[in-house]
Amino acid sequence: MIPVAEFKQFSEQQPAFKLLKPWWDVLAEYLTVAMLMIGVFGCTLQVTQDKIICLPSHEPRENLSEAPCQQLLLQGVPEQMEGLQEVSGLKNNLDLQQYSFINQLCYEKALHWYPKYFPYLVVIHTLIFMVCTSFWFKFPGTSSKIEHFTSILGKCFDSPWTTRALSEVSGENRKGHATGQATATVAAEAGPGKVGEGETEKVLTEPEKVVTEPPAVTLLDKKEGEQAKALFEKVKKFRVHVEEGDILYTMYIRQMVLKVCKFFAILVYNLIYVEKISFVVACTVETSRFTGYASFCCNHTKAHLFSKLAFCYISFVCVYGITCLYTLYWLFHRPLKEYSFRSVREETGMGDIPDVKNDFAFMLHLIDQYDPLYSKRFAVFLSEVSESRLKQLNLNHEWTPEKLRQKLQHNTKGRLELALCMLPGLPDTVFELREVEALRLEAISDITFPPGLSQLVHLQELSLIHSPARLPFSLQIFLRDRLKVIRIKCEELRESCTLRDSSLRELKQLKVLSLWSNAGKVPASVTDVAGHLQRLSLHNDGARLLALNSLKKLTVLRELELVACGLERIPHAVFSLGALQELDLKDNHLRSIEEILSFQHCRKLITLRLWHNQIAYVPEHVRKLRVLEQLYLSHNKLEALPTQLGMCSGLRLLDVTHNGLHSLPPELGLLQNLQHLALSYNALETLPDELFFCCKLRTLLLGYNQLTQLSPQVGALRSLIRLELKGNRLEALPEELGNCRGLKKAGLLVENSLYEGLPAEVREKMEEE
Repeated sequence: MIPVAEFKQFSEQQPAFKLLKPWWDVLAEYLTVAMLMIGVFGCTLQVTQDKIICLPSHEPRENLSEAPCQQLLLQGVPEQMEGLQEVSGLKNNLDLQQYSFINQLCYEKALHWYPKYFPYLVVIHTLIFMVCTSFWFKFPGTSSKIEHFTSILGKCFDSPWTTRALSEVSGENRKGHATGQATATVAAEAGPGKVGEGETEKVLTEPEKVVTEPPAVTLLDKKEGEQAKALFEKVKKFRVHVEEGDILYTMYIRQMVLKVCKFFAILVYNLIYVEKISFVVACTVETSRFTGYASFCCNHTKAHLFSKLAFCYISFVCVYGITCLYTLYWLFHRPLKEYSFRSVREETGMGDIPDVKNDFAFMLHLIDQYDPLYSKRFAVFLSEVSESRLKQLNLNHEWTPEKLRQKLQHNTKGRLELALCMLPGLPDTVFELREVEALRLEAISDITFPPGLSQLVHLQELSLIHSPARLPFSLQIFLRDRLKVIRIKCEELRESCTLRDSSLRELKQLKVLSLWSNAGKVPASVTDVAGHLQRLSLHNDGARLLALNSLKKLTVLRELELVACGLERIPHAVFSLGALQELDLKDNHLRSIEEILSFQHCRKLITLRLWHNQIAYVPEHVRKLRVLEQLYLSHNKLEALPTQLGMCSGLRLLDVTHNGLHSLPPELGLLQNLQHLALSYNALETLPDELFFCCKLRTLLLGYNQLTQLSPQVGALRSLIRLELKGNRLEALPEELGNCRGLKKAGLLVENSLYEGLPAEVREKMEEE
């Protein structure tokens, strides 16, 4: 006997593959097992028992046919056979070997091929059915995708994050939509710090509980969170890989079409030849020389059993064929290359679950035939909302309140600042630090501020550096009376950091606004805070800023920075800012500043920074800027300064470092209020003696020029505390430096050899503390 288990290898698959076997494939598998048992049973009988038994016929050869043999079988003992019975005692003179020879010869010559090979055909056809059913599980181009899919599907189904995500969504759905509208209405009307009584208060505080409630976080430990995060990445890569083609869908259709064709072929030839299975077979062979007989009546010993097995086999084949036809109908009358998660989206509330296509969609359709719950749980890992929630949970695990408190420090404005850089998101634990006064977020993508932001009651400053953010309207109301400084920097202001009309209008306490971008114009929403904005900083990353007319509306603006805005002229809109005190035009393309005359309308302007440009000269009408206190002209292309500069009587600081100055006008000595003069990195060879009439000068930077001597008049600078002389051609220092009572060794930047050349008493005086 041949055990059926020997044929198991033809249909064996991994246990996980059963997920992709719908009911018709399972039924077909059982039918093939039944057909295989029929074939194996028939083969066993064929091998172990006599195939045919023959007896010599006394009928003449020309009269011999199957009719006499059949008549002998059906009619028992007819009259003509009664006569034969009388001579039945006659011996045929055949021995056992002759009978065996005749049996074998008649089996080969007289028996029809169908009953002869029926069990073998059943086994072969059944094996072909098995191969067709499981071929796509074995073919390298499809088995790898199936194995990968079933592996990911099993992990997604068993992941604790799947259970948590679905339970959170169902919990949110149970809250109902009725309270949602009531919450929005109360939040809008009550404003910050105002809630209704009773149930209304509970509704308003509910979002904060969702964000910060500790027990919710403990439902998923850190290890499980990392595993779920890895699953999200696997699902993304697998989706991209599988959605590119439809080899699984095509292979499944091809093997199904092959099975249908095989079914029709088997059914046709079996119905035609099944009648060839006969119990009695007439045999005529030329063996008279060996046996004395040429005609025989033979008995096919297994004909009766084979006819019953053939009936059963044909019945199983018909059922098998009907399932194949139904499968083809299912394949061609449904859009199996597209899969919609519409029902899952409606049930779970995850509206961002995308529909899939091609092989990914086909496998999900097969999964639904097994158990739709698999698709529902798998969909959790296709949702970006679910992924963001997981990232948020992992982020909260990593950044505990204790860890965040270690990063707190005071910024330059004296505010207690929390700075976070290059994180995958904003930890909810940030909002547990109620003492934070300044929040700086840098390179954090896609921030959505939760209701927990309202816990930061001391927040006054917010910086978003390359960190696009969304701020709900309710939180805008909260920040309206608190936020005083806001800084925004991003690559494309119009796209990633767009300021909506309501974004700034509600910030009634906003005093400082900084925007880093590459926009072509000043955001229109900036004018919404024109009534109280005091400092505006625009860093445009070298992109040309064209439309600046909206700046005219900033009537109370005190400080304006237009850095790297591609400006070639001083914008005329600036001259309308009557309250302007400081203007910074750093890193632009200014070549001419003839418009400087219009600054006389800015009667409060005290600081003008025109550094890091391409300015070649300063116009004479700079003398009109009598109230100007600080003028920065460093890193330009100046070769001379106008004499009229000495008429800027209010000037306290003048910085012209990193230019090409060869000389200075003596009129600089008229600047009696000058305290800081920076002339380093020029080509000065001499200094006018009138320069030392600036008796209030405290800092004089002359480093890296071509000076050969320093005038003894330097001793008149009694308030001097810092003097830089390095990088010149000086041979000695005047001993009059000892008259500079405030100048100490630490404030004198000069080569050691020159310092040692000073008289000993001068050096001792400078080294005194």
